Amino acid sequence: MNSAAIDALIEKKPNLASHRPKLEAMVPGNYCLHRAWGFGKIVDYDEAQDRLIIDFEEGKKGHAMAPAFCVDKLDILMPDDILVRSRTEPDVINEMIKKQPADLICEIIGATEDKAMTTSELERSLARVIGPIKYKKWWTATKKVLAKDPRIGVPLKKTDPYIYRDEPVKPEDEILEQFHGTKNPKQKIELGEKLYALSENISVIREELPEILAELTDAIANAKSLSQADRLHGVWVRNNLARDLHEDVEALQPSSASILDSTNDYSELADDLPAQYYKRYLDLISRTYPDKWKQMVEDLLRNSSGKFTSECINFMLEHEMEDRISYCLDRWLKEQTIKGPLLFWVVKNRASKKYSSIIEPLITPRLLAAMFYAIDYEALQNASARRIPLADLLSDDTGLIPDLLADANVETARDLAQTLLLNQGFEDLTKKSLLARFIKQFPTVQSLLEGESAGAPEEEALIVSQESFDAAKEEYEELIQKKIPENKEAIATAREHGDLKENSEYKMARQDQDILLSRKNELEVDLSRARVTDFSDVTEENVGIGSVVELKEGSTDKTHTYSILGAWDSDPDNDILSYKTPLAQALLGKASGAKVTTSIGGNDEEWTVLKISRWVDKK
Repeated sequence: MNSAAIDALIEKKPNLASHRPKLEAMVPGNYCLHRAWGFGKIVDYDEAQDRLIIDFEEGKKGHAMAPAFCVDKLDILMPDDILVRSRTEPDVINEMIKKQPADLICEIIGATEDKAMTTSELERSLARVIGPIKYKKWWTATKKVLAKDPRIGVPLKKTDPYIYRDEPVKPEDEILEQFHGTKNPKQKIELGEKLYALSENISVIREELPEILAELTDAIANAKSLSQADRLHGVWVRNNLARDLHEDVEALQPSSASILDSTNDYSELADDLPAQYYKRYLDLISRTYPDKWKQMVEDLLRNSSGKFTSECINFMLEHEMEDRISYCLDRWLKEQTIKGPLLFWVVKNRASKKYSSIIEPLITPRLLAAMFYAIDYEALQNASARRIPLADLLSDDTGLIPDLLADANVETARDLAQTLLLNQGFEDLTKKSLLARFIKQFPTVQSLLEGESAGAPEEEALIVSQESFDAAKEEYEELIQKKIPENKEAIATAREHGDLKENSEYKMARQDQDILLSRKNELEVDLSRARVTDFSDVTEENVGIGSVVELKEGSTDKTHTYSILGAWDSDPDNDILSYKTPLAQALLGKASGAKVTTSIGGNDEEWTVLKISRWVDKK
């Protein structure tokens, strides 16, 4: 835009005066970022039409936008913006991504006005520069590099920002200052752990060590807010730091053994420990209780979940307890006391060579029965809409049911299928999908599905257009084939970094999973109810789905014309209403001259039907 065009626009709309700098930057050649359409480049300005012509990377080439309309939705990016440079200098930025990750973060944060960015702001920027999936693993590795980079102030709290420093500060000095300054005992333990991780040569902080150890010991012994897991974690952090000053750190009080002795629930303590300490915890139990540690580890395995399950199994294998593992798993299966997380581990590792001798004998119909029982039990205990991991695994792993039914007879398969139909942990569509896997091996199971359908009330059909049906189906296929698998990969990558309680990448990926699976289930239900129409059956006698209706508003002379189409066709900007909307519902079945009333936000509006025509005749 030129000055004359901007002057004319501001004269017409004075409230745009405050946006003048942005309007002046809206010139061909500059890059921009739109809230909905993403990254683009201004390629032209149509003065006659007062339109910016923008090429957006995500498919909207040559898109025309009125400056007055988009001024608050479009950010104009300067040439030194990292996103712009990733396009104008791709080799330089790619080299930084691969070899100088800390430099890239310094560039991004240093370009901001206050040289500070929150984690979420940084992640949004990285997602655009590196890619929405690729950046996550890169960012996890880069955070470890940043912790040792004197140019970057790493946040102590999740709500604190990353800061680019004008003058570098040694990470040890910064953490020491935070350590001595905080009164929060849990933070003190976490800072002590960071200090140990940073100090490759402990002599760097040797003079400070006595005071550090004294503060840690006081926090562990006296802070009432710490859990037993926090105290044990604190003892291990203290001991790591103390080894340079004390020959026998286990003699320091409180000791790890003394905390273990005062624990009532060893499984609960394990659940609360950071994942990197699981093996150390099992080793502590074996040393503290030489006469009963094996039974204790069996109990821990029985109640374990996630990474701790693998740690228990591996610890027992290291101590030549393979036969005992097999005995316990077989017994718990027979008793139907095996819990969902342990079943999840068994199924997830059934192709592993390392565990084959333990798992292969368990791959029987009895394992499937135990899975159904565990899923049903968790669903009955779970009052929220939280996902059941074992149910998701059974649904997603298409080869699992065939594997478990390989040695089953018809009667066993029918019994298991009946158990599935009664299970509270699956939605109806998922049950039908799982039953299809039964039917493929045992066709007579089909009668169960037919019997259930005959006795079940039919859900109301959704009338939809072919175009909207195809769009919903395309969205569903993209979820199944792309987005959900990518999300699972992101979860697996994030899980590898341990300590899920403090793992923001893992939490974000799981939140994304909940959204994706919720949308998947919603689409499955909607698509199963969808009935496609071309709207040709509607008449001009009465309002129906596929009618174009001319209405008079109240006692005024104002008229509105609306097209009433399918459940997913709503487009208010183009006066297209879904037949599910309140106004459309009030109009259905009405003839010309009829009056209807709608209530929106407590206000009643009266409408008179002036004319009825058919959508298909106007296309």
